[in-house]
Amino acid sequence: MHSQVRLTRQIKIVLCIDDNADVLECEKEFLESFGYTVLTAPSGGKALELASIHSVDVVIVDYVMPEMNGHEVALKMRRLMPQAPIIMLSGAVDVPEQALKSVDAFIAKDQLASQLLPAIESISQGDFRRSHQTKWQGQESAAE
Repeated sequence: MHSQVRLTRQIKIVLCIDDNADVLECEKEFLESFGYTVLTAPSGGKALELASIHSVDVVIVDYVMPEMNGHEVALKMRRLMPQAPIIMLSGAVDVPEQALKSVDAFIAKDQLASQLLPAIESISQGDFRRSHQTKWQGQESAAE
């Protein structure tokens, strides 16, 4: 007898990567207000350092950054932590398809406040798959 069991991930530690200190602080405060522990990194290199010494449940990375863009960071994170889902953020309109395929979800920065928690919730319910990445891309809030 097999019963169906839905696997859920307990998301506790989130790694946020953004070269904009103000955005990084807003993400940190927002996520901490919902009970998440948040590690922050101002660059891909620093993020990879943190990920090598901390257990991280989900990675949130900006696409446009100097030195190493979000796509490059996502590829290196996949090698370092293949189990950790990655959410990419960007204010840029034209993120290359190849970059989108390297992450589990994409959220436009102007939709961050309304889409970040639903994306993390979906991940915690085991509903994340790379094929679902566009689920969060460009969604408009019904209130807008």
